[in-house]
Amino acid sequence: MSDEKLSLILPDGSKLEVERGESARAAAEKISRGLARAAVAAKLDDEIVDIERPLERSGTIRFLKGEDSDADALYVLRHSAAHVMATAVRSLWPNAGIGFGPPIADGFYYDFDVERPFTPEDLEKIDEQMREVVAQDYAFERREVTREEARELFCDDPYKLERLEEIPEDETISVYRDGPFFDLCRGPHLPSTAPVKHFKLLNAAGAYWRGDERRPMLQRIYGTAFYKKSSLDEYLHRLEEAKRRDHRIIGKQLDLFSIQEDMGPGLVNWHPKGARIQFVLRRFLEDELLKRGYELVYTPHIASEALYRKSGHLQAYSEVMFPSMEMEGEKENYRVKPMNCPMHMEIYASTQRSYRELPQRYAEIASVYRNEKSGTLHGLLRVRGLTMDDAHIFCTPDQVEDEIYDMLDLVDYVYGTLGLAYRVDFATRPQKRIGADETWDIAEDALRKALDRRDVTYAIDEGGGAFYGPKIDVKFLDAIGREWQGATIQLDFVLPERFDLSYMGSDNQRHRPVMIHRAIFGTFERFVGGLIEHFVGAFPVWLAPVQVRVVPVAEDYNEAARAVQGALAAAGLRAELDERAETVAYRIRDGELMKIPYLVVVGQREAEAATVAVRKRGAEKKQVVMPLEEFVEQVREEDESRALA
Repeated sequence: MSDEKLSLILPDGSKLEVERGESARAAAEKISRGLARAAVAAKLDDEIVDIERPLERSGTIRFLKGEDSDADALYVLRHSAAHVMATAVRSLWPNAGIGFGPPIADGFYYDFDVERPFTPEDLEKIDEQMREVVAQDYAFERREVTREEARELFCDDPYKLERLEEIPEDETISVYRDGPFFDLCRGPHLPSTAPVKHFKLLNAAGAYWRGDERRPMLQRIYGTAFYKKSSLDEYLHRLEEAKRRDHRIIGKQLDLFSIQEDMGPGLVNWHPKGARIQFVLRRFLEDELLKRGYELVYTPHIASEALYRKSGHLQAYSEVMFPSMEMEGEKENYRVKPMNCPMHMEIYASTQRSYRELPQRYAEIASVYRNEKSGTLHGLLRVRGLTMDDAHIFCTPDQVEDEIYDMLDLVDYVYGTLGLAYRVDFATRPQKRIGADETWDIAEDALRKALDRRDVTYAIDEGGGAFYGPKIDVKFLDAIGREWQGATIQLDFVLPERFDLSYMGSDNQRHRPVMIHRAIFGTFERFVGGLIEHFVGAFPVWLAPVQVRVVPVAEDYNEAARAVQGALAAAGLRAELDERAETVAYRIRDGELMKIPYLVVVGQREAEAATVAVRKRGAEKKQVVMPLEEFVEQVREEDESRALA
């Protein structure tokens, strides 16, 4: 093939020859005019390129159409929508400084340096101006520039000059223009502003430049965009539903937790009702772990820096560790722990191990502390004080597959009990890694075999593993289809080496054990936050902080109501008595707002006949009278079976 010819491999495996320098659109034209008209961009190998971009190399190519089902096509649309928004802002605020403006998972944002925060009225003006920009059908024009030209173009823009200095010397520098606006940008973009029709500006918030609280506070505007109006409407409906489920609002309504300024951001106070949820989850998991051969361990909240230096965390993760504490008369400083693994390594290393003792499975639900940046904190989902359900398994290489299989079974049991659907990612070796390829082959093969044995459908996250081992990531889905980070299963080749761990094999020689990090919930904070939003605070009976509220109709029946509460408590159920001087209707309505599964009314008839008038959550005003003993047994059965309905 001539040097002037490029060979493009199409999705069906066929080949297409084009001239070097021909545009991606011209290549599409060779297939069909319809494709050339419909294409908004192209993906050459792993790089998305403008549809008008000249092609300079051979590779696998896919033409992207304006379809909301195509994540790559949405990426291009939302990147262009961000630039349309910046064009509008600059026309309304000509002196606005321009930060970053990337597409993100569900939309896009742009950061602006302006004199005051944007108001809802400002967003309306920007929206109107964006529609003007779209109507103008400005072409997105890409221009490659030298570093010196870029410095000249952005000579009065400190944010772009800073970014420019970070671009490697061998990387092409490009600028995109649409109408009066231009920015330093790699692309890709749509051919013009016209397709950016269906968008919505969502909100504005402060954001530190580069996420650093020591840098200027910029104003970030978030938005989203779709190719079809129906897709946008659907997304906005999901957003409204997500607001209704916001764990921060529900947590306050149900008195589950609080995060108070006096304590500091990212530090959670679990109130009695929230603590009950965590307690029930903790007991559920720990009881199951004991059945499966785990040993519970407890380790200190602080440790010497020498331990974290030995593990490598001090060198690699010091930016998320809280500052060191000096101890009088000791040569080493101390740190609060950001993770439990170094302590579990020390427990394993405390005595010589035999292959007959393996696997060793250590589990600990423990508080750890990470110095997350204040701008990233978000309710229970991103905190500084975390409750981890950690476990570390030390085993022989030939035990790895069975251990992974059992962990996947545990994930399925726990998530199934909670009624959570989930999906699995298998993250393989990254480019930068330690260990011989043969070791990685064995590790990846063990994970793959365990997944296949469990008949788990999984996606390959090529190169997504940690530098010290491959991993399995589990994402659970909530009631409206959002993904939440859940369980992780991680092989580790590094720590056993750093701590010089060993066991005596059947050959009387020392061998290095394999270590597996494992978490089922991840952090209790994030997991409970996800459950609050999944159940909208209406927890199943077994997980509800209060399972039954007993309401006497008048003071004369308080004693009978106390007897009902006592019978429920004696059966191990969480029942509370509402003897307030409010009306029965008020107390029942309050119980409904608190999303308590069962409200039990006790009056003269119930007191005399040893019955209860039961209102079940979700049954509206329907009330069923039944013998107390029968009701207690019904709720106890729901609790013990962990029924979801």
